[in-house]
Amino acid sequence: MTTDIAHRRDGTGRAASTGAWAVLLPAARYDAERLVHHDTLELTGLDEIGRPRPGDEVAVLADEPLRLVALGRVAAPTGARPEDPDDPQSDREAALVVTYTRRAFDEPVPAEQLALDGPVTALDPAAYRALADRLGPPPARRTWLVSLDLPIEADTPAEAVRLFWSYVQELGPRELPAFVSPAGDELAMQAFVLGAEANQDPEEDD
Repeated sequence: MTTDIAHRRDGTGRAASTGAWAVLLPAARYDAERLVHHDTLELTGLDEIGRPRPGDEVAVLADEPLRLVALGRVAAPTGARPEDPDDPQSDREAALVVTYTRRAFDEPVPAEQLALDGPVTALDPAAYRALADRLGPPPARRTWLVSLDLPIEADTPAEAVRLFWSYVQELGPRELPAFVSPAGDELAMQAFVLGAEANQDPEEDD
């Protein structure tokens, strides 16, 4: 079991054990976490979640097939959150808050070897580490250019901008294609809808 060192006021240290957990995302919540960047995962409506404590390590999983999509650590609950259409229980106080430390939503790792007994399952720390190690080193960060182009009819430029943001809020990443390319290589531009590459050339569909 991994340990953290908690320092006392007199300067001495003591070992504080750190647990490990598997958290299974509801299907609708998996889509929300894949589409929009969040710093934390907040889940509600969990009746029996074991005893995760702040600082415990978490493997975030998606089902069918079972796969690892993120790593994180348990954080203290933040209280009730605003209503979220992707979380029917979002107006309730979060039962479990996980701060992400690594995301792998685009390239998940198979995890069929795990046996889960509910939405939150205690893991042997060695099993957690073996699963986390399968992610490998994080990819190198680089600069991307992301754009969203909408033809909008309006009386003035300011009105066009207001309509633009209205459409963005109404349609969001589930319906609007965003265009992304590496900085300096615009010819490599790709369109993404629903968090995945989407062909926007109707001639190629024929």
